[in-house]
Amino acid sequence: MPTSLRRLAGGEPVLSPVITPSMPLRRKNIFRHPSPAPTTIYVRTGYNRVLAEEFEALKLKRVDLVKDKVEAHSQGDLRENFGFKAAKDAIRAVDRKMTALDRFVARNAFIEVDPATWLTKPTDTLQLGHVVTVEKQDVQSKRKDRFTFLVTTHGETARDHGSGIECLPHNSPLAAAILGLTVDAPTRVMLPAGEAIVTIRSMRNPNQAELDVLLTAIKPPEIEDD
Repeated sequence: MPTSLRRLAGGEPVLSPVITPSMPLRRKNIFRHPSPAPTTIYVRTGYNRVLAEEFEALKLKRVDLVKDKVEAHSQGDLRENFGFKAAKDAIRAVDRKMTALDRFVARNAFIEVDPATWLTKPTDTLQLGHVVTVEKQDVQSKRKDRFTFLVTTHGETARDHGSGIECLPHNSPLAAAILGLTVDAPTRVMLPAGEAIVTIRSMRNPNQAELDVLLTAIKPPEIEDD
């Protein structure tokens, strides 16, 4: 601290601190990336209701767990109270699921569609709801594979073992690469497994029997904590 010399009444010099005005505090500028725009996800009619029901069920489950925690707390020594610890862990798990579900809803914009409209769509270019046979050739290995998919709404994973048709959610990497393409038009794309050449060999509308098999009951999303 800076000091100055002054004298007492008797003439003896002493040092005294010099008080200087303090510098104003400056707020540190922290750069933060802006939140990404919501991703548009196509879902079946009723999906938003399922989301709301799942969140409400988690809230009710949490209420019951809190009651269990209070009951266990009243039973004595918490150091050996395994019921209390189990209730705390269960509450944390429910809280994580609720937070993840909140984040999932905040990050996405949901558009509900009726699969009945898929039965009569035009088939000039590949669209949501089409049955498509696609050939995929790996650029590096030259290996070719052929698949038949129903391009579906988000979260569909069923497969019809009789026909060999499986669901391909519209927001999967492969679906994103082939939507909008036409038949017999080889297109080079980048997929998670590497660069590939994809070619649509056929596309058509599904029939009702195929939809009945492939579109199972709507379930809440399986989302991981992050």
